Amino acid sequence: MSEQHTYRVIVRGTWEGLTEHARARLLAEAAEHGMASMRFSEEGSLSYEPVPLKHFSMRYVVVSDAADGEEMAGAIAEDRAETALREFGYGFAGLKSTVTDLDTMKINRKPASRR
Repeated sequence: MSEQHTYRVIVRGTWEGLTEHARARLLAEAAEHGMASMRFSEEGSLSYEPVPLKHFSMRYVVVSDAADGEEMAGAIAEDRAETALREFGYGFAGLKSTVTDLDTMKINRKPASRR
């Protein structure tokens, strides 16, 4: 069995070709998708600013084989984002992901004397 790593992935994109219905729904639900909603989860969490309604981000937790690396984790998250956005009926473009491998990141702890 190969080693599994846990990745946090932020997928960013731009709204494109939104229908009037989709735009109205995004604006109506904007309060639910602001700074307070930013959480990493397997299902993903959508966040965006309503003014201007231009960019969005989705945060995912992806668990995959360490041998596949960060590139595969990013591809998995982008695929999840595309699927979710299409299901919601939201037009989008330019998905790009930023990946952090939680199993390899170094945590710098302050000495007790500096707390």
